[in-house]
Amino acid sequence: MRQGGGPGGRLDGRVAIVTGASRGIGLGIAERLVSEGARVCITARGGEALAAAAGLFPAESVIPVAGRSHDPEHRRQVLDTVAERFGRLDILVNNVGINPDLGPLAELDLDAARKMSEVNVIGTLAWVQDALRHESAGFARAGGTIVNVTSVTGQTPSAGIGFYGVTKAALDHLTRTLAVELAPGIRVNAVAPAVVKTVFAAALYEGREAEVSADYPLGRLGVPADVAGAVAFLASDDAAWITGQVLNVDGGLLVAGGSA
Repeated sequence: MRQGGGPGGRLDGRVAIVTGASRGIGLGIAERLVSEGARVCITARGGEALAAAAGLFPAESVIPVAGRSHDPEHRRQVLDTVAERFGRLDILVNNVGINPDLGPLAELDLDAARKMSEVNVIGTLAWVQDALRHESAGFARAGGTIVNVTSVTGQTPSAGIGFYGVTKAALDHLTRTLAVELAPGIRVNAVAPAVVKTVFAAALYEGREAEVSADYPLGRLGVPADVAGAVAFLASDDAAWITGQVLNVDGGLLVAGGSA
């Protein structure tokens, strides 16, 4: 866990929800937000892993609520808990994403495609809608900010994860559309990582990290802290005049003509 931050940090006094935060990018984002002064509700499917993640944080800075992100009852429980424990909601980080099927689109299981659409796109919109409608959390009144975690695969085709990229392209456009519709009260942006060294992305680099890294001008794959720093910036007042943007966090991969 990062040190420093706490009271007097860039996000001092603010409250965030980070979905998919028991490990990897989501956990890294939660760590960074807490280090900058925020209190955070972390969510994920696995209760034990989520409780273990919560144990990494200073007392009273994080509350875990386990459940499936696309389940309306889970979302309601999260927002109720945030309102009861923290009294407000300022930052919503939509990090949950799935990719249950690898291979070419011509052979894609359509049920897997539907599931990806449900979780990666519709689930994100559902979190936004529920946060806006939850009176006790006060997200709409607080002038909140939304940061969606998308992917560079939404901008250029990537072998074997084509439909995942399709859903992320939809999420990019959802980000821009929400930014227009929710302005001026709420800012909406996204970060688009390339390959980040997590369990989720292991199939994209495991056993050949040096080979994959060679396509990146900065010479390495990402780590969760790389993405977390970008999210913290977009969630802060340092980004007060930024909305509707998709910030590539990719070590220069796309500008060099590469793909994840």
